[in-house]
Amino acid sequence: MPAFSMKDANFPVDDQGRTYHVECKHGDIANRVITVGDPSRAHIMAKKFDKIVFEHASHRGFLIITGIYRNVPITIVSIGMGLSMMDFFVRETRAVVDGPMNIIRFGSCGSICDAMPGNIIVADSSYGICRNYDHFTNAFKKSEPPYFIFDKISADPQLTQMLASKLKQDMGNDAIFEGSNGCADSFYSSQGRLGSHFIDENESLIQTLKKKYSDAVSLEMEAHMLYHLAATSTDGQGNPTIRASCALIVYADRTGNSFITPDAAEVAVASCTKAIFDTLVEDNFKGSELHPDEGSVWEAAISEPTKTAQPQEQPEAQDEE
Repeated sequence: MPAFSMKDANFPVDDQGRTYHVECKHGDIANRVITVGDPSRAHIMAKKFDKIVFEHASHRGFLIITGIYRNVPITIVSIGMGLSMMDFFVRETRAVVDGPMNIIRFGSCGSICDAMPGNIIVADSSYGICRNYDHFTNAFKKSEPPYFIFDKISADPQLTQMLASKLKQDMGNDAIFEGSNGCADSFYSSQGRLGSHFIDENESLIQTLKKKYSDAVSLEMEAHMLYHLAATSTDGQGNPTIRASCALIVYADRTGNSFITPDAAEVAVASCTKAIFDTLVEDNFKGSELHPDEGSVWEAAISEPTKTAQPQEQPEAQDEE
């Protein structure tokens, strides 16, 4: 059930301008955003904030946590899984933020390269994989391929390079892999997982992906939508307003058929959080005007004189939490 009375069926908002799914309004979301799937990961990452200034869980399963890190506001949004949830998140946060946005997805993936569970994949591009529904249910289209594989869309090069560099500094070069990520519309069929209860025709799908894209490294369900929306975002004059990148924890080794342990997953989150925060803080949007502090949830927090160093200064080494 909607938590608030909505108006405008085209883009539903309530009387305060709060969006329908994410339930965010102007001043809730910072220009620097981290999106995760798991709300517990959002809470763990939020421990790195110097101060949490806003937290809200929506009736549609989204969790917003905005906090201050090195005197800079950052928002973490937990979105759940899949293309639709990513679409809701990007469109609704974009609607309530003034100025450009940088978004880093910190999620999980399956590895189709040498990366092992607990390693990190930085997706410098992503392509889409979609089940061709007509192939399975329309006899006249049986000659069509069972899966559509879309073209790559690149991550933001500068943001991605900085993210990969900081992750390597914190975790070592051998733990970080880079390449193209396959973004599927299903956890099962479109990622080549085999089963006997449905006709999927996906036995050779992973081999097909690797043949089409020699730098294919991972499979998940959100990155292509994020990169697509970043590429198609516009200020009304043809200029994109979102830059995006991804860091993905390898949960499943699809070639070796192994899965991450809870302890290894916890270590990976702790190891990546500082690098992701620092990447967002140290990118200055090339001096662009950002969302105003006045009226925002972080207004009072960043004006406090006891806050940490400004982003251009390097912070002292901190222990991971």
